[in-house]
Amino acid sequence: MSMLAKIHPSPNHDARPGAIDMIVLHYTGMKDCAGALDRLCDPVAKVSAHYLIDEDGTLYALVDEDRRAWHAGVASWHGETDINGCSVGIELVNPGHEFGYRAFPEAQMVTLETLCRDVMERHDISAARVLGHSDVAPARKQDPGELFDWLRLAKSGLALWPDPDAAGSDTLKDGDTNDDILALQADLGTVGYGIAADGRYGPVTASVVTAFQRHYRPARVDGAADAETRALLAGLIALFVDV
Repeated sequence: MSMLAKIHPSPNHDARPGAIDMIVLHYTGMKDCAGALDRLCDPVAKVSAHYLIDEDGTLYALVDEDRRAWHAGVASWHGETDINGCSVGIELVNPGHEFGYRAFPEAQMVTLETLCRDVMERHDISAARVLGHSDVAPARKQDPGELFDWLRLAKSGLALWPDPDAAGSDTLKDGDTNDDILALQADLGTVGYGIAADGRYGPVTASVVTAFQRHYRPARVDGAADAETRALLAGLIALFVDV
């Protein structure tokens, strides 16, 4: 990489099976940077990432990009289930929802933007493939969460951000069963989320809608597919015509 980083090697990695075509963003969910570094470099924990960015903007390099870091766990996107194998994992120091979730500071975001741009250019990664941990593992993860500024990244060409498009007005919610839910599930699958189209608004669908809202409608994250959520999903699908 071309950026200046502090080298802090983690032993937790293995052979990468193929090319890199994705970036996955995380928060550490720990109280401080030191604790996060310790865990990401602990062979017993068996977790890692390629990079960690402290709140003051300091960048740490933990695993070489040509190796598979262990950051995504059980995850999927567009049918790909080895997300670790095709992605660069970036951890952002933040206590997360468990320890006092807060906004991501300016210095941290500046370093992240520079790092993302560098990784994307070197590996020819599209903005559509810069994702959050909750996008690829919606049933398990919340990070980087609703306080992460995806719109900022999108304005720099480092992520996607949809304008609302026309969509149905009825709110779809847990327990509903109808053709509109089949269409919703199909649309969520079209943009990449791992979801089967069964026409039932159950816990899996609610978790995927919640993940979508954390990313694209952070002002209200409730797991119900209201008109605004569905309009944003339609707008995102429209962007995929050009990516």
